[in-house]
Order: sequence, then structure tokens, then C-alpha cells
Amino acid sequence: MLDATDLECVRGTRRLFAAVSFRLSPGECLFVQGPNGSGKTSLLRILCGLAQPERGEVRWNNEPIAMLGDAYRAVLAYCGHSNALKEDLTPRENLLAAAALSGEPAAHAAASAALDAFAVGHLDPLPVRALSQGQKRSVALARLALSGRRLWILDEPLAALDAAATASLAAMVDALLGRGGIAVLTSHQPIGLRAQTRVFAFS
Repeated sequence: MLDATDLECVRGTRRLFAAVSFRLSPGECLFVQGPNGSGKTSLLRILCGLAQPERGEVRWNNEPIAMLGDAYRAVLAYCGHSNALKEDLTPRENLLAAAALSGEPAAHAAASAALDAFAVGHLDPLPVRALSQGQKRSVALARLALSGRRLWILDEPLAALDAAATASLAAMVDALLGRGGIAVLTSHQPIGLRAQTRVFAFS
């Protein structure tokens, strides 16, 4: 269970948001909407523990995430604006390296299947630096297929994706929710989930 209670975020002299509260139970997805600069990314970074709120608290299973530390990071999969890929490695090498670093080693076949789901498996002989922005985003998101994490926090995951890749991501998020996971995501375009999605909108 993910709880946000009375969150407030200030950047410089500007208050981005205040009194933000919600609770997400297993199988629930929160879709955060709002114009650029409204605080969507800041909220997600607070939920990840990458930034501290001015006030308020985030809890996972009733425990403050600040106290959980590595135990919280072990259940969290975060995909931010940056794809965080090694440009000199191939797509499959990137997936295998990321899985190993996260403590969830993956088989070559599983990495290839994850790439195929986003229609980028045929690009594996190439280094990531040779890929388009949409292809790089697909490789970054394919890492989620190898993750056993229960909480996915995705910041603008649909950026640069085509319709087929968007559908693949939607299927992955639906599968996560179907097995009792939790997702929080932002996007300027609909993702088309089958699962019921709650919306939190910044003005």
C-alpha cells in the first residue's frame, strides 16, 4: 500500500503544490495529469524518495519510506525522463546489466522477449547510441518486463513512443496491476489501460 499524506512541494520561492494526499492499494493505478511545471515530476520524485517534501509524508505498507531505505527501493521500479541507458551497449546488454545491478539477474532469452514485446529486438546488434529516441525509450521500458518490483513509478513513459509501443506498455502495466502491483504514472496522452485508473489532476 502506498500512502501520501498532506504533501507540499516548494521549489525556490514557488509552492508547486500543497495538501496532496492519496492512498493506493494493490491493483490500483494513479494517473497524474497537469500542465508542464505544475509539479508532476516533483511529486513522482517525492514518491520515489529522490526528493523531500516541504511537509507531509510518504508511507509504504504504513512505514515511512525514509525509514525503509533499501527495503523500499527493492520494491520500486522508476523510469524518469532520462532513459538511463549505456550508449555503447546493445539493447539486450543494457537490459541484462540493469537486471544484474538491481539484484534480479535475467536470462538472455527473457531479455530478448522483453525487447521483442516493444518491437526493438531486431536492433540488438546495434549500440544504443544508434537508435532513435522512440527506440531508446522502448528499450528503457522493456526493463520493466524483467522486474519483479511491485511498485512502478513512470514519468512520461509514452514520450516518443509509437502506438504499438504504447499498447505494449499498457499491457505490461495491466499485468502488473493484475498481480497486485501498484503503478503511478504521468503522461500528456492517454495510455489506454484496461484496469480502472484513478486520476489526480494538477491545475
